[in-house]
Amino acid sequence: MTTLQGLFKDYVARLQELYPKQEAESLVFWLFEAYLGKKRMDLLKNEGLDKEPQELSQALENLLQGMPIQYILGKAPFYGREFFVSPAVLIPRNETEELVHLIIKENPNEGLYILDIGTGSGCIPITLDLEMKTPTVLGLDISEEALDIAKKNANLLQSKVDFFQIDVLNEELPFKDFDIIVSNPPYVRHSEKDLMHTNVLAYEPHLALFVYDEDPLLFYRTISQKALKTLKSGGKIYFEINEAFGKETKELMENLGFEQVKIFEDLNGRQRMIRGIRYS
Repeated sequence: MTTLQGLFKDYVARLQELYPKQEAESLVFWLFEAYLGKKRMDLLKNEGLDKEPQELSQALENLLQGMPIQYILGKAPFYGREFFVSPAVLIPRNETEELVHLIIKENPNEGLYILDIGTGSGCIPITLDLEMKTPTVLGLDISEEALDIAKKNANLLQSKVDFFQIDVLNEELPFKDFDIIVSNPPYVRHSEKDLMHTNVLAYEPHLALFVYDEDPLLFYRTISQKALKTLKSGGKIYFEINEAFGKETKELMENLGFEQVKIFEDLNGRQRMIRGIRYS
């Protein structure tokens, strides 16, 4: 019979081939809670363990192959809630939580009409729907698999967001008069792949991540142009951005006609969000 502490130490040692010790420990705690129902305090009791569950050992093997733990468990935290995720959608990031928080903070009015473009798991529109005052929220994505996940999350969290399959690069938006349009579009250049962790490249959807180096602002330009036709006067557009292109994204939006364009830094001091207002 092994003990919880013994199994914990073994798992951490094996994961340290890929991760720093503190991160490896955090991952094992996450696995133990998901597959054994054990928390950190249970380790102190050092209970015996009759058998190592097959699902737990398989989860460890998946981690050792570089699969993100969120995909292994099928869920990820975002703004205080848990969302279903799969390799069809990006894993929600902290910067995206900050984007959502910015929108909530800047827009306290009731009954706003909001559109999220490239919705993925639905974490942005669902959170806005549940945190803001009686909004009407729509989410768009090109991926049918992503939309299935988003709808599943909306049902789970009792959100009223409506989702639609649209290719924003090649189709017009069949809606008008939005108060807010938000998007976290693909913005990582293919040339930046070498800087990314292997588990992101191997498992997260490239369709939602990458844009060609020759036109890194393709989605920002296209979405901004379409937003000018579909936002109300005084309506706002928000983007998550590539920190390497903050100045260029701001100039693009200003040249198209957005006013009061402002770049916001995330908690790490990086330029990761931008907002513009349509007045004309």
